[in-house]
Amino acid sequence: MLRTTTCGALKIENLGESVVLCGWVQKSRDLGGMTFIDIRDRYGITQLVFNMDDNAQLCEKARSLGREFVIKATGLVVERSNKNLKIPTGEVEIKITDLEILNASKIPPFLIDDETDGGDDLRMKYRYLDLRRNPVRNNMVLRHRMAQSVRRYLDALDFIEVETPVLIKSTPEGARDFVVPSRMNTGEFYALPQSPQTFKQLLMVSGFDRYFQIVKCFRDEDLRADRQPEFTQIDCEMSFIEQEDILNTFEGLIRTLFKEVKNFDLPEVPRMQYADAMRWYGSDKPDTRFEMRFVELNEIVKGKNFPVFDSAELVIGINAKGCAHYTRKQLDELTDFIKRPQIGATGLIYARHGEDGSIKSSVDKFYAEEDLKQWAEALQTQPGDLMLLMAGTKDKVRKQLSELRLEMGSRLGLRDKNVFSALWVLDFPLLEWDEESERYHAMHHPFTSPKPEDIPMLDTNPGEVRANAYDMVVNGTEIGGGSIRIHDRTLQALMFKHLGFSPEEAQKQFGFLMDAFEFGAPPHGGIAFGFDRLCSIFAGLDSIRDVIAFPKNNSGRDVMIDSPATIDEKQLKELKIKTYL
Repeated sequence: MLRTTTCGALKIENLGESVVLCGWVQKSRDLGGMTFIDIRDRYGITQLVFNMDDNAQLCEKARSLGREFVIKATGLVVERSNKNLKIPTGEVEIKITDLEILNASKIPPFLIDDETDGGDDLRMKYRYLDLRRNPVRNNMVLRHRMAQSVRRYLDALDFIEVETPVLIKSTPEGARDFVVPSRMNTGEFYALPQSPQTFKQLLMVSGFDRYFQIVKCFRDEDLRADRQPEFTQIDCEMSFIEQEDILNTFEGLIRTLFKEVKNFDLPEVPRMQYADAMRWYGSDKPDTRFEMRFVELNEIVKGKNFPVFDSAELVIGINAKGCAHYTRKQLDELTDFIKRPQIGATGLIYARHGEDGSIKSSVDKFYAEEDLKQWAEALQTQPGDLMLLMAGTKDKVRKQLSELRLEMGSRLGLRDKNVFSALWVLDFPLLEWDEESERYHAMHHPFTSPKPEDIPMLDTNPGEVRANAYDMVVNGTEIGGGSIRIHDRTLQALMFKHLGFSPEEAQKQFGFLMDAFEFGAPPHGGIAFGFDRLCSIFAGLDSIRDVIAFPKNNSGRDVMIDSPATIDEKQLKELKIKTYL
């Protein structure tokens, strides 16, 4: 080893020891007779001291060092006169007896420090430099600790980690696949897996009983803060279980992660029906760090000759506690917020519950104070609260009010990243109608089992069939989802039929799985957690990009290595691929 210790290890107990440190120059300070260098590695920073009176040549060499030079420094641990108790090594410094420059460095394009002057694009281009900064490196350390905690927990429960193929076949369900041409099979393509779903089910047929994998998955879809074209899942499956077993096992995993990594005791995770989540929060992933539940107001607001409410399928409202003081400007800002194209609302009705008990609304022309008192009673307001009401078609207005609720939660400081609230959402619809294709699609995937009591409705009322499916939500982010799977060929064939597959199409795409079901497939189910999302929540970050070592930008590009890129004409010919303008 070139070094005897690291730059974060030395303490006052090491006084008098001769040590060798290796690392990068963080900064240097020339004070005339003395020069100080901060040397950094992934473990910390240590101060090196060079004295002109002791060794002028060595001191001059130290003055020649630039930022990010890689050096090897040999010296004696001595006590610092001006201690820096903000860092672990701040009571000592190294009196240098020998200095070797291992490699010089160009001037970095941005400051390698906790607070950098580099913008996102620049830091993405030089990601290997960005990874030297403490905040980014700490995210990678957090990710490592979480992965190790997952493996320990699942190993203790007899789960086996099995690697599944990366080159598979494309399937029509789900997001768009990334495809890979095959040189040896002209005109045919592999697909990169969106998840190891069918393989983990086959492992259950194989008798592996309990499987997991921390696995790369790929989806060719539009990107946002919590999406990347390649991402990581904690993928799990169990045999001979019911839904309750899955919920208990993996609630235990999440609680263990919070305890071991955040030293936070996550309470028992409450459960909520999908239908209730949509009715109370307008979202299947509600942020339960704060209440502000929806209240349906049709019965008390209709019939007063206010056309907006009278013509609406649903009128709902929320109680923004303590916000009656909001100015007209602030209320106009909220109205503009919900009118944005991403939300698409047409307007906002409000009513103030004054400190004196009076209630004034933006529609006083249509509603007397006695009417408004009914609003206040329904929304359980107190003096000082603000009522915010929206109207429209059921599904649309619930989604719109959900966005307004989250905005109010942010404005009121109710979405603290250091507060954690988890929730199980259960009993999702099995199918959802797609207007564009005019057919039903699987809400999760086509291998999800329907509730046994709902199976007869597949033929009569498919939209009402519930799935044996469950999601875990933390702070308004879906971090995991799964289901009890179909393990019977007949039921799986029926599911494909209702998804619009002909028997021939189903056999071509998934015959291997249905054939396997005829050889003694056990009842099984599982779950997959978005590992990147989990890490970003634990790190208190808004984007999963910050917990991935080498992420893509919002256009799906790796600007550091300039990928994706064109390939050589020779490669195209080998693959028998024609280029098109």
